[in-house]
Amino acid sequence: MTKAELITAVTKLVGRDLSKRVIEGVVDAMFLKLKKGIKKDKRFAFPGFGTFSVRKRAARKGRNPHTNEAIRIPAHKTVVFKPSKLFKEKL
Repeated sequence: MTKAELITAVTKLVGRDLSKRVIEGVVDAMFLKLKKGIKKDKRFAFPGFGTFSVRKRAARKGRNPHTNEAIRIPAHKTVVFKPSKLFKEKL
């Protein structure tokens, strides 16, 4: 699903009372707060949906697929998502 598809779907759910432009602003604000929440608290939980959290990935060896040369991939942080039990049951 793309951002445009999400905005269209939400617009259909809430009815024609709100314009797509307003819905787009709400979606943008929601994702901005989600990013800030994850950055500040290192996790964001949405009951019935799941939890986003920050994990550290250790440095490791890898291969350049073009040259097959060994490379070192540095340690870094990444965001992971763990779906809730209810969400998994609905899949």
